[in-house]
Amino acid sequence: SAQKKAASTAAAAQTQSAELGIEEQRRQFDEITALLQPYVSAGESAIGGQLALAGLEGPEAQQAAITALEQGPQYEALVRQGEEALLQSAAATGGLRGGNVQGALAQFRPQMLSNLIESQYSRLGGLTNVGQASAARQAAAGSAAAGNISNLLQQQGAAGAGAALARGQATANLFGDITGTIGTIAGMSQGGVFGKGVF
Repeated sequence: SAQKKAASTAAAAQTQSAELGIEEQRRQFDEITALLQPYVSAGESAIGGQLALAGLEGPEAQQAAITALEQGPQYEALVRQGEEALLQSAAATGGLRGGNVQGALAQFRPQMLSNLIESQYSRLGGLTNVGQASAARQAAAGSAAAGNISNLLQQQGAAGAGAALARGQATANLFGDITGTIGTIAGMSQGGVFGKGVF
């Protein structure tokens, strides 16, 4: 009875310990997921912007992305500063009304927009990489948590199986002891031990 009780108590303690470990693994995974979620979300948004600029989401999405850049404050500031610099340089050299200046002004805005598109695509690529790395960290954390939880579940199973085997062994020992005692008594009886006044 003591062996059976001890086996059950040990199994219960191991099972409870494994449960606490499983809960902690899940809690830690949830914490990691919450910490990395802003980066994953930024990466998802960034890759959407890259796809639009590259025309992979259709011509309408591409045009909308380009128009947003063209009408944005960054483009306007860059164009204003660039055109003012060209005009000031031409005025200083006396070529304000020359064909070179007009040609440079005509090419400046398209070139500036092209540069801005490339720059924006590159910046979005950086955010996409951050999101991809964060998603990979989430996946690694999930894989590690799954492995640890699997090990803890195996420990629970082993604890239950060990307790069952220990209880079975205790029962078998009990019946073995009873049978052995009966055998001893029977052997003594056949040997005439009872008749000789031993008992």
